[in-house]
Amino acid sequence: MLDMIAFDADDTLWHNESVFQATEKQFVELLSSYHAAPRVSERLLATETRNLHHFGYGVKGFTLSMIETAIELSEGSIRAAEIERIIKWGHEMLRAPVQLLEGVRETVESLSGEYRLMLLTKGDLFDQESKLARSGLGDFFNDVQIVSEKDPPTYRRVIARVGVSPERFLMVGNSLKSDILPALEAGARAVHIPYETTWAHERVHHDHGRQVVQLSAITELPAWLASSATARD
Repeated sequence: MLDMIAFDADDTLWHNESVFQATEKQFVELLSSYHAAPRVSERLLATETRNLHHFGYGVKGFTLSMIETAIELSEGSIRAAEIERIIKWGHEMLRAPVQLLEGVRETVESLSGEYRLMLLTKGDLFDQESKLARSGLGDFFNDVQIVSEKDPPTYRRVIARVGVSPERFLMVGNSLKSDILPALEAGARAVHIPYETTWAHERVHHDHGRQVVQLSAITELPAWLASSATARD
């Protein structure tokens, strides 16, 4: 009953948020002489959110937001050596090993023999292409879409481009805000597989009024697909 299954990348196929949180912890320590940790994290999130329209998602935007936050919270007294350290963290994040979530490779490989698969993720083009290449999963996907935002119009465009009916398109991801709710609004199906932690910007703080299919791990997806197909027969 499905023509295509699309997977989110970060924190659905491989670990990502944990890398950002580790760097943010270092950043908070760097600015500890200027402000308490909660204030630094709060200000960084506000700067990141404001800058999404300029820099988009990903490591590069995060690094620029750290630099901007450091300048603001230090009232311009942050040293060049400390700015250099922030830039170095950005480089380290871009070179961080791609660590697949448990069972991802086996699951994606098995599904690639039965379904057309798409990688549908947002973020920096070069960074996401690099992570996909290093993940070893590239050969399993029939299509790769790296977009600046994942909202209902984006899903409609992607679904129309691949020429499938929305109800025969399934989105799998960890974010209710980016992967699940907008896909459902676009008429597609969706499966939510939560990650161990969620970036504050991606959290849904209101009752979205939708019944959402949720699995505890990606390894449960093949069985869910089989049971869904049986139920529709």
